[in-house]
This record gives sequence, structure tokens and C-alpha cells, in this order.
Amino acid sequence: MNEILSFAFPTLAFGLPGGPEWVIIFIAILLLFGAKKLPELARSIGRSMGEFKQAKKEFEDEIMHGEDEGKKEWEKKPATKPAAPASKSEESKSEEEETVA
Repeated sequence: MNEILSFAFPTLAFGLPGGPEWVIIFIAILLLFGAKKLPELARSIGRSMGEFKQAKKEFEDEIMHGEDEGKKEWEKKPATKPAAPASKSEESKSEEEETVA
């Protein structure tokens, strides 16, 4: 798995952190934010993730609704053939009649 991520994200030259690295990271975060702020920080991250998931779901629903609406409009339109352009002789005759009148 680390090989795949290291290939996909070359900035992660050493791969993802393992067990001991996560412990060190957690201790550093604990020292930076303190034990009282950590639950509040985790709660706010959880709320942010929930809002993101809700916005993503609403966006996907809107796209699906637009697609369904487009299909209904497409099916509603009658199949008509485009009008063939008039020949030049007919155009010139109608222009002559207009200039005479």
C-alpha cells in the first residue's frame, strides 16, 4: 500500500507514518493544543467532515436531478427534421418580386 501511495504522491518519499511515528505525532499535537483543547478540536473536525459530506450529497443529488430533468426535456421534444434551404432560383425569384412591388 505504501508503495502505491509513494508512487502516486512523490512528495511522500518515505511513505506514510507507521505506529511509532503516529505516537510521536499524537504527543506533539497533545503538547501543542493541550489535553483540554483536544476533544474540542476533534469535535470541530467531526462537524466539518459531516458538513462536507452533506454538501457533497446535496451536490450529487442536484446533478442527478438536473440529469433526470434533461432526459425528460429531451424525450418531450418531438423529432423534427430541419427545413431544407430554398434553392437559389426560388430565392432570386422572391427577391425580384419584392423589388418589383
